[in-house]
Amino acid sequence: MRSIMRVLVSTFALWLTTLIVGGSGPRGFWVEPINDDPYSPLITMLLVALVFGLVNGTLGKLVRIVSIPLYIITLGLFGFIVNGILISVIAWLSGLAGFGLHVDGFWWGVLGAIVMSVLASIMNGLLGTNRKRKR
Repeated sequence: MRSIMRVLVSTFALWLTTLIVGGSGPRGFWVEPINDDPYSPLITMLLVALVFGLVNGTLGKLVRIVSIPLYIITLGLFGFIVNGILISVIAWLSGLAGFGLHVDGFWWGVLGAIVMSVLASIMNGLLGTNRKRKR
């Protein structure tokens, strides 16, 4: 149940990020729906959030482990670059599918990653999805 809630939180954070960073229309950071169906934007957001979770859970962990020295040297600021790279990978993967996340450039990806992580952290904190279960 917690995983489903986290995917829904990521989906909502992605939607808010496209509104904040991308604005209205295809510029900066936006999501292109699968088709013209009324529910296709929601389905597309869910699919992009799932891809985001998979890429962040696999490739993201690997990149973060390999780049530990750069994290130390830059006092954690290299994390912004890693998040921008991961957003670019997600945009590339969804572009291969013909729908999904589109980013105008690397720095738009970095800005989108920052906004999305802040929003997801706030929502996860409010909903309590980050808390450990008491056993």
